[in-house]
Amino acid sequence: MTLPVSSSAGTIAFRDGAFVAGTRDVPAETAVAISVGGSTHAVMMATPSHLRELAIGLALNERIVETAAEIERIDIVAGELGVDCRLWLSEARAAGYTVRRRQMTGPVGCGLCGAESLELAARDLPTVVAEGRALDPAAIAAAVGAMAERQELSRRTRAVHAAAFHLPGQGLVVAREDVGRHNALDKVAGHLAEAGIDPAGGFLTITSRVSVELIQKAAVMGCGLIAAVSAPTALAIAVAEAAGITLVAVVRKAEFELFTHPQRVAGAPSMPAPGS
Repeated sequence: MTLPVSSSAGTIAFRDGAFVAGTRDVPAETAVAISVGGSTHAVMMATPSHLRELAIGLALNERIVETAAEIERIDIVAGELGVDCRLWLSEARAAGYTVRRRQMTGPVGCGLCGAESLELAARDLPTVVAEGRALDPAAIAAAVGAMAERQELSRRTRAVHAAAFHLPGQGLVVAREDVGRHNALDKVAGHLAEAGIDPAGGFLTITSRVSVELIQKAAVMGCGLIAAVSAPTALAIAVAEAAGITLVAVVRKAEFELFTHPQRVAGAPSMPAPGS
């Protein structure tokens, strides 16, 4: 099933002191439900592409399943009001699954909108252990640049986020776009799971500010470094510190800022004490 990811909208632009009629590509924004065993787990506004990956990545990042193999079948059903991604779990996993209903039909920028319990914002996370050699600073800029080259929908619409995964020495593995930054990261997680790629061996890049749910997803994935074009929130920094994740943000060409666990970036000194 293929759904359009953008459409053309008429505009009246004011440029050089005059009004000019024109058109602009705008991204599609569709209600997407993730159902588990016939019960709705989440409803979000998303870009209707790579929905299978989105469903798998969300199931992994929210610990509905431990591995993608525990999902026996995915049915993607389009209706008048949106798309339903129906996950059917293995008997053993389904028996232990407790449905948590979440309505996220509000702002697409927040992966925790409408959560029934504040426990979701303070979830227990695994500690990510540093693996492999420290990343060269130039590799961070190169990775963000490589992600930008894959942002075809963003170039057309200027209205979507992107997330990508990279392997040191190999480069960009996958990049995904979506109106929701958390959706883009879930799509990346789903792709890696289906491809059998361990996130611990590489690092993530994102186009958005770093909010706490992105750090939570990176921790569940087991990915030790995330680099963002924009700045992090205070809670995102605190959670990254606790989870052992290297948080790189405000990436501007060859420049960036390190907020936590600098040991994963070659040549970086220890973090200064707060207020120093």
